[in-house]
Amino acid sequence: MTTSDLLDDDPAQAAPPRSLIVTVYGLYAREVGGWIGVSTLIRLLAELGVDAQAVRSSIHRLKRREILVSERRDGRAGYALSPYARSVLETGDRRIFERHTAPDDGWVIAVFSVPESERQHRHQLRSRLAWLGFGTVSSGVWIAPAHALDDTRDHLLRHGLDQYVNLFRGDYVAFGNPAEQVSRWWDLEALQGLYDEFVAKFTPMVTRLAEAEKNTTSPRDAFVDYVHVLTAWRRFPYLDPGLPGTLLPATWSGTTAADLFFELRRALEEPAHEFARGLLADT
Repeated sequence: MTTSDLLDDDPAQAAPPRSLIVTVYGLYAREVGGWIGVSTLIRLLAELGVDAQAVRSSIHRLKRREILVSERRDGRAGYALSPYARSVLETGDRRIFERHTAPDDGWVIAVFSVPESERQHRHQLRSRLAWLGFGTVSSGVWIAPAHALDDTRDHLLRHGLDQYVNLFRGDYVAFGNPAEQVSRWWDLEALQGLYDEFVAKFTPMVTRLAEAEKNTTSPRDAFVDYVHVLTAWRRFPYLDPGLPGTLLPATWSGTTAADLFFELRRALEEPAHEFARGLLADT
């Protein structure tokens, strides 16, 4: 399994059922032991407009990718998060739900070489480095802002990939403008387009919630909205390397998108949790 299996196939398209399932597990399953019964999962996904057959098909795919594992509890069929999926979600929590001002304190550089006989590890390593926010300088030299160092070191050690990599800390000293170089290391134009789409899609939700404030949003509606917002948002912290503002385009909309996400989170998180907790407790 690669880290990308926990993410949407295409962030510009509607979220597939398996991505909604991963969001539901990430939000609610871990506080009840990481396991959800099949019937409960079907009920939760039905609120999101996903029918039972699509849920079962998506579960099968997530099981095949070793994201979910089959487990019976008290005679009931259900699925739990795999240990690897748990570790990815725990790392992701810090990146998705915490806002940090990116410091301009240099770079971490990963230099790696994987023997051809172990090329499956080369693909795995590239996938993990991309997930950790690295851009590509050349085929075996990847770069990320220095604040990624601790997560990178821990993640590579945990998954046995440290034997292929050397990590360095450094500054860019020559030749060229770093703000121009980063556009070669990361596809910032494509990322900007995705942020713009997120803002366009979910800004009307803020307006709708503000207009409904007197009547308050029902827990069920909050659950539906929050799962869709988070499913759309949770890919960005894996696509965005977290560059300091001095290196970003003047028109950068990532900050606007983040403001929007955290505003919606403040409005929706608690009532959505109330609704999900009620269903989980009833089964």
